Amino acid sequence: MKDLKNVDAKKLANEVKSGKTVVEFSAPWCPECRYLQPAWPYIEKDLPEYKFVSVNHDTSEDLMKEMGVRGMPSFIVYEDGKEIGRLINGDKKTKTEVEEFIRSTENN
Repeated sequence: MKDLKNVDAKKLANEVKSGKTVVEFSAPWCPECRYLQPAWPYIEKDLPEYKFVSVNHDTSEDLMKEMGVRGMPSFIVYEDGKEIGRLINGDKKTKTEVEEFIRSTENN
């Protein structure tokens, strides 16, 4: 997963402009984010058609506010620059829940 720091809307748009991209919004101090961290290599392996990037709350708080991301970890899925799904809340998520959410966006 590519870590993005000091991200604004323009930089994020450049990251998601082509292909399928999952953007994770998280923070190092977030317990729910840390819970999911060990699963990421497996999620990426299970979904190789996606690019995965992580936006750090501490360095990109303005972007998160602008996008309406209020809880962590949260996810937005893009295809060729267009948002096709979002899971925005601060609930603890399992590997299976994240993968099911990502797959649910494939028909959008």
